[in-house]
This record gives sequence, C-alpha cells and structure tokens, in this order.
Amino acid sequence: MIRLFLSLLIFSCFACSQAQETQDLSLGAERMDAYLPLLEGKRVALVVNQTSTIGQTHLVDTLLSRGVNVVKVMAPEHGFRGEAPDGETIDNTKDPKTGLPIISIYGKTKKPSAEMLADVDVLIFDIQDVGVRFYTFISTMHYVMEAAAENGKKVLVLDRPNPNGMYVDGPVKDDDINSFVAMHPIPVVHGLTVGELAKMINGEGWLEGEVKADLTVVPMKGWDHTQTYSLPISPSPNLPTDNSIVLYPSLALFEGTVVSVGRGTDHPFEVIGHPDYTLGSYSFTPKPNAGSKYPPLEGKECFGQSFVGIEAPHEFTLKYLLLYHNELKDDTTFFRDYIDLLAGTKEFRKQVEAGLTEEQIRATWQPKLNAYKAIRKKYLMYPDFQ
Repeated sequence: MIRLFLSLLIFSCFACSQAQETQDLSLGAERMDAYLPLLEGKRVALVVNQTSTIGQTHLVDTLLSRGVNVVKVMAPEHGFRGEAPDGETIDNTKDPKTGLPIISIYGKTKKPSAEMLADVDVLIFDIQDVGVRFYTFISTMHYVMEAAAENGKKVLVLDRPNPNGMYVDGPVKDDDINSFVAMHPIPVVHGLTVGELAKMINGEGWLEGEVKADLTVVPMKGWDHTQTYSLPISPSPNLPTDNSIVLYPSLALFEGTVVSVGRGTDHPFEVIGHPDYTLGSYSFTPKPNAGSKYPPLEGKECFGQSFVGIEAPHEFTLKYLLLYHNELKDDTTFFRDYIDLLAGTKEFRKQVEAGLTEEQIRATWQPKLNAYKAIRKKYLMYPDFQ
C-alpha cells in the first residue's frame, strides 16, 4: 500500500505540472449528462480499475450515488484496485466498500460468459490506456464488446486521453500472430484513444464472426492528438511515471529478450540492463516487489542505462534493442519467443539477427503502416497531429 501511495503521489505531481494544459479537458466519464439517461432502468456492469475516476471519486461510487443500478464489477489485468503484479491471475471476490461482486476477466476467463452477463443490460468500459498494442486493456475491451454483441447487451466506452496518442509507429501485426497481447492488425503505437479503437474494432469487423457491438462512445471535450497528457493515477504497477509510459513502447520489446527492463526495481521501464552488458555505467539488481513477484534476472547485478530524470521524447525507437543485441551477440539466447508476439511479426527477430539497421527494418513496415494510417483516419474523433 505504501508503494501504491507513492506512485499516486508521483503521478499527482506530474499532473500538477500540466494542470494549465488540461484544465479545459472533460473526460468521457465526467460528461454524465451524455450517458446517465442511457442507464435509466438498466442493470449495469462496470469494466473498470483504479484509473476509473471522476476527480477523486471512483466511477463505481459516483454512479451508485446517482442511483444507477450497478450490479457487478468486472476486473481486468492487475485487478479492480490495480495492485496485482503483471500476469497474475485475478480471482473473483467482493468489493468491501460497496459489497458488489467483482468478477475476474483476467485469468482462465478473459471474455465475459453468457452466465456473467445474464443479469446485465449495459457494460461500461472506463479504463486508462497507454496507446500500445500489447497493453492488455484494449484486448479486454475487445472481448467485452464481443461478448456484448453475442448476448444482446449494450456497450458504453467512456473515453480518456492516450498519453502516446500524438504519433503512430512500429510494425503492424501479421495475420499469423495472435494472442492476448497481439489481437488487432494495428502497429505497436496505434495513435488512438480507447473510444476510437473501439469504433475501429467494430467498424472493421474484427470481432469473432464479424458481429457488431451495440456501441456508444462518450467522447472527451478539450483534447486532441497533439496534446501530451500526464496521468493522475498509475495505469499499472510497472508504469509508475509519465516517463515510463513514454518509454514503454520501445523498452517493452526487451521483454522478449534476456535484458531486464527494471521489473523488480523502483524504476520499471526507466532502466535497462544485463549482467553481461559492458557498455553501461549504471547498475541495478532486480528483487521481488509489489509489481513483480518473480522479476527477470532476480538477484543478479545488471549493467546498462538509466533514463530516470531524463524527459524522454515521444518516439518508438529500436536503437536500444539493436545496441544490446550487438553487444550481447549470441543469437541463440538473446531473443525469447515472446518477441514475436510483442513485435507482431516473426520477421522482426530475423531482421535483427541478420544485422539490418533500424532504417532498413523500418522500411519493411511502411506499406502496412501506411495502409493502417488510412484506416485510422476513418475513426478519429479528435483533431489529429498530422
């Protein structure tokens, strides 16, 4: 709880620094006049976590205070309160404050079942995303939409800013790569809010059997794709700062390698290193903590780089991964199979191992990336950066 409090405090400080820029922003959840009428007489399920707030109050508490018939909460990865480590199975439980049942949709069941939805008329999705294909909340949204479509339920997506929403980059997922971290044919950095992406999923027929969800997106006011956005609450245990969120698209590729991204330290996704790396002047030793029970390279001193205190640019870059690959050299051990899911293509690993430069690798992405950008324009709800 102390670690969670510190993370919230850090984010509060960042939020204060950008208060002027976002003072006119109205989140989808805050625009209650736009969606409360849709909930009258309805049984409502909330797909939410710790980021689902209106000001200082959780959406659950706000809706209950307005007399909305909330019948259950559905918990994604990290749980309802956002305290579970990455990948840890979430169990069904009960919220001690409200008494509402909390149903896990991260574990054995990632898609709400017909039984779970039997007493529900409307599902509300309100979770802060970070704009990266392999961040799992958008996969949860996909399954919620699919289950709703199959069971005749309505879906409301309450939109929030994308802190990496000012650019589009990276390889587009190939058709032969499919997993919970690689569900959609979109690039690593997709440049959409969850509301825009929900419309794309529906409009492009990406739900199973090309079913269409009865979807309503409650848009924000006062935001566009040129704006930065400082998150008031950490979106997950291992993204505790704005800087980690900016670095996440590039550094997360290391999760498919032998290199540590700082899980098990106070600076996840702000440091990288490996015991055999000799070019770095910074060192750290991963140890179990609240965000990672079994961190990679646990107990081993890792040498590498720290980006703590350095304002990272909003970009997707391969320079760090190529640097470490060239230094550690051994192609039989550097990559793990997970890299194919993160990159969204089996070609990426082959390209790195063949010694291609970043420019050469990027050139192979362009046809699919350009095609995606054209599709993306159809679903934009806010002024774009282009």
